[in-house]
Amino acid sequence: MGSVNVPYSPTNEAQRILGFLCKQSQALNLPDAVVENQDAVSFNSTTNSIYFPIPFKETETLAALKAVEGLVAGEIANLRYGAPSQRKRCVEISLEAATYFACQAYMAKVGGLGKLDPGVKTKLKDTDLLAAQSNGYRRMSANLYKTKDERFFHIHGSLEATTTLNMIGLEGHRPELTDYEEIIKTIEEKVQKFTAAELETMNAERRQAGVTAYKYEDFVKTPHGQINVKESPWSVNPLKGTIPPTKFPPAPAGNYKILRGIKVLELCRIIAGPTITRILAEYGADVLKITSPNLSDVPFFQVDGNMGKHAADLDLKTPEGKAEFEKLVAGVDVFVDGYRPGALEKLGYGPEKLAELAEKRGKGIVYVNENCFGYKGEWAGRPGWQQIADCVTGVAWAQGQFMGLNTPVVPPFPISDYGTGCMGAIAALTGLYHRATKGGSYHCTSSLMQYDLLLFAIGQYSAETQDQLRKEQLPEFFALRHHDSVDRISATTLQMLRKRFPDLFVADSSKSSPYTEKWFAEKYGEEIEVVKPVAKIEGVENGFVRASRPNGSDKPLWEDFEVDEKDYRI
Repeated sequence: MGSVNVPYSPTNEAQRILGFLCKQSQALNLPDAVVENQDAVSFNSTTNSIYFPIPFKETETLAALKAVEGLVAGEIANLRYGAPSQRKRCVEISLEAATYFACQAYMAKVGGLGKLDPGVKTKLKDTDLLAAQSNGYRRMSANLYKTKDERFFHIHGSLEATTTLNMIGLEGHRPELTDYEEIIKTIEEKVQKFTAAELETMNAERRQAGVTAYKYEDFVKTPHGQINVKESPWSVNPLKGTIPPTKFPPAPAGNYKILRGIKVLELCRIIAGPTITRILAEYGADVLKITSPNLSDVPFFQVDGNMGKHAADLDLKTPEGKAEFEKLVAGVDVFVDGYRPGALEKLGYGPEKLAELAEKRGKGIVYVNENCFGYKGEWAGRPGWQQIADCVTGVAWAQGQFMGLNTPVVPPFPISDYGTGCMGAIAALTGLYHRATKGGSYHCTSSLMQYDLLLFAIGQYSAETQDQLRKEQLPEFFALRHHDSVDRISATTLQMLRKRFPDLFVADSSKSSPYTEKWFAEKYGEEIEVVKPVAKIEGVENGFVRASRPNGSDKPLWEDFEVDEKDYRI
């Protein structure tokens, strides 16, 4: 008899990916019970559809990661509140909720306006200090262009823009240049004067976050790729020291937030790092985000990324700022570092130094590093962002080929940011679990590159599934090209998703989605809408206790978390 063609099922694939991750439990240092209890996870979907027009199993992978997160969180709940009698603690994951998690910056709203809506800037604190986001010309200094030798290079001016634009022979500011197509033409003509190798050299000299777009098979042949393709998706390793187990603080009666009383210090910008701490805030941790008043940040990303946190400004390069910061560090449980590798070590706050502090105080610390290129290999110290990881690993080339092009295209939405954030949160939860059961301090890592390599390890959709997925997309999606901005690609994709799945991707701001929640945010003076927590864990209160706020809204104090918030859920 011939084989039966079984229709593809995203929920079944999410279950398979969960098993794939659990098989790496030793390398990931997961609690033993995570592997033993994986059958306590249930995946559900209202349509069992593939939502994203992407060749990778993004929703399924994120759902599986959220399942691991839920299982580790459940083990912490068992430590604090006792295990359910005679059975496993159930974890429920919605694939629609995981899909929303994958593009949550584009789902968020402030005053009814989303990231792409005209007028939203008036609702935000302007932290784009160098106009690298608000100015269209400067914004396109972070984009993918064709080179002289017919390759593709993603230049990236980060949040500064002028250095990269000057590097290719352009002025830092062109106020007269406002047309989208003309901006692309102007910049790409300059990029095409250089080979990819020349751009790599120029980029390295100026320490810019640009990269050649590789195909996967070429990336894994590079020295950096050869090392990192063998690494686990994230890591949790003990630091030096002999600290006995650090028990979780007593929780008030009736409060089942697993991280109640845990202090988390965040030093991150943009999406991946703040996603780690956003998840920890969901579980009840006191998250204090510290930013420098002298560093640019993307204003809109704070609406979603600062949910559940306090946010304060400190300049760690001044004696006064450093003194205040060290008071915070003295009481911290989890320290999350999302800056370029080595940046905080130079200021005296690397994992080894904080492990020494933990040893002196007799209470372990969990140090989480998040970056672009991982922590081994010649490129480990390079700066980078989501688009950089997607280009260097081959994700962008796979996306372009899926679209029928012989060019790379950066995928819609910063999905690798959210996947990296989820992996970092799993690592942090795992470190806290081991700190409480085994003692010591822990160093955790996650990276954008490793998330992308996980996607390749899991495998793309079959040729038949990809062909069917292409047939379901609208023509405007296939009109996108390599040089289109992330926002143009994401806006086009979101508009298409709203047409194809109107019940899931709600366009009307007066209507609510089952996957978002609305708050009155006192620090914005506006109603905000954000994506809900994904993992539903039996007996665990997983939800925010405060709304978002712009960077620098609070005092740099742990004591302020005891003050009643003026935010409220709508």
